[in-house]
Amino acid sequence: MNYKIIRLTDNPALKEQAAQWFHEKWDIPLAAYMESIEACLTYKTPVPQWYLAIENDRIIGGLGVIENDFHNRKDLAPNVCAVYVEQDKRCNGIAGALLNYVCTDMKACGIDTLYLVTDHTSFYERYGWEFLCTVQGDGEPELSRMYIHRG
Repeated sequence: MNYKIIRLTDNPALKEQAAQWFHEKWDIPLAAYMESIEACLTYKTPVPQWYLAIENDRIIGGLGVIENDFHNRKDLAPNVCAVYVEQDKRCNGIAGALLNYVCTDMKACGIDTLYLVTDHTSFYERYGWEFLCTVQGDGEPELSRMYIHRG
């Protein structure tokens, strides 16, 4: 596979394409992604931050870092969010590469502890994440799993 991982702050021309891609994957309003991406590009702070895996000008994966991924534990921040790899590109290590990249990049910005909400079990452990606790998602009837990654 020949793909590269980029920070959106290094490639702002991709902001509309990235917002549309994340919107299609997660069914979060397009405006919410545009707002977060604009904040990422405008304020030049470590959070929010957005990352893409690109192969031949096609987005094949991505994730973001935001303060809170729609859960009740506001003290557990910042959160890696919207982790997604296109179905035809799964099982090639792209998610792991994205996770490693974001952890390294955040650590370089002085953030060495990240959190992640998921319903997956045993996936994130492969990449150094540890189950921390369960959290209540906004408007969700079931509890979700919260993971932690210490830099």
